[in-house]
Amino acid sequence: MVEIVLTVVGVALIVVVLMDVFHTLMHPGGTGYLSPWVFAGIWRVSRATGHRVGSAVGPAALVTVILLWVLLQGLGWGVIYYPHVPADFTYSDGIDPDSLPAFVEALYFSFVTLATLGFGDMVPSDSWVRWITPFQALTGFALLTGALTWFNQVYPPLLRRRALAQELSRLDEVDFQGRIPDLSTEPVCAQLTAVADRVEEVRIDFFQHSEGFYFREQFADLSLPRQLAGAVRLSEPGPAGSPAAVELGRRQLAVALERLAVTLDQQFLHRGGLPEQVFSAYLREHHP
Repeated sequence: MVEIVLTVVGVALIVVVLMDVFHTLMHPGGTGYLSPWVFAGIWRVSRATGHRVGSAVGPAALVTVILLWVLLQGLGWGVIYYPHVPADFTYSDGIDPDSLPAFVEALYFSFVTLATLGFGDMVPSDSWVRWITPFQALTGFALLTGALTWFNQVYPPLLRRRALAQELSRLDEVDFQGRIPDLSTEPVCAQLTAVADRVEEVRIDFFQHSEGFYFREQFADLSLPRQLAGAVRLSEPGPAGSPAAVELGRRQLAVALERLAVTLDQQFLHRGGLPEQVFSAYLREHHP
């Protein structure tokens, strides 16, 4: 009976972690069960200290989530092995099976198998245990692959976000909004449309890669929270008599910003209000 209960508990831990990995890494727009709590918790601690760790909070949270996945996977499989230690294992010469508590040995075997390092000085002799160990090695390989994939997929969205922030900073420095009346309609519309497109890309990135919210920028020209106020000013209606095409471009940008504000508020901020208020809350989160 105890063996059945421990097996059920171990399987439950394994399934929870695998589901979290699936929803975090492979499900577009999905969020896991564990990782959002880890990211939010580390973010709150960092914010409470005035973000003294700087831009390291995002990568630190990422590594913490991966370590948590590995720990829970090893624990889950260890719980499954525990009733079988030491009776259903063969030990190398010179190893005393009673030298360590059975649960410690079960965890040792579990993490060695999870790391795909081989069996080492403990080899399962029970046929059932021998059948399940390859599946643990497979999950370990999947975790390693998933971790590498996650690192690779995090940085392209950050690059797009930084590019948008830098473009908004550049437009603000050259006073693009103030020069609009002196420019021809076509380049103004093209610029407004380009900014709106970049805003939409960033919104989709936040939706599909929510961990990107927790990556801070130290330089003002690369920090989207600092530059969104300039985008809001660009989207405001122009004076009476402005070309209809320019006003259409402004409206497109305004719609894109509204959608971005909704995504930020629903997924992270939970403050409500107008886009300007949401963006102010976003700024306070990153630069208190």
